[in-house]
Amino acid sequence: MYLVMDNFSPHRHPDIRKWAAGNQIELVFLPTYGSWLNWIEAEFAALRYFALNGTDHRSHTEQNTAIAAYIRWRNARAKPKTGFATDSPIRTWTHYPANVA
Repeated sequence: MYLVMDNFSPHRHPDIRKWAAGNQIELVFLPTYGSWLNWIEAEFAALRYFALNGTDHRSHTEQNTAIAAYIRWRNARAKPKTGFATDSPIRTWTHYPANVA
């Protein structure tokens, strides 16, 4: 089994590597400048924009309610991710290592 991860430093900790090796899991890291490959980054940005930016929640409960409302709204409109924008200028740099997996 492959586990694809970004380059967050705790993902490279020796304990993580030991656990993966002991469970027959091969760790595969996204390219350093490939954050666009990590779909959760786009979801977190949208969550921040729609539920948190420009707000002044008076309590954690109020903030959690706003976040939950956004997640319910997003899930009701969820579709499979198919738009990889291969022609986007930000994705034209092609000097990634050839053997990333």
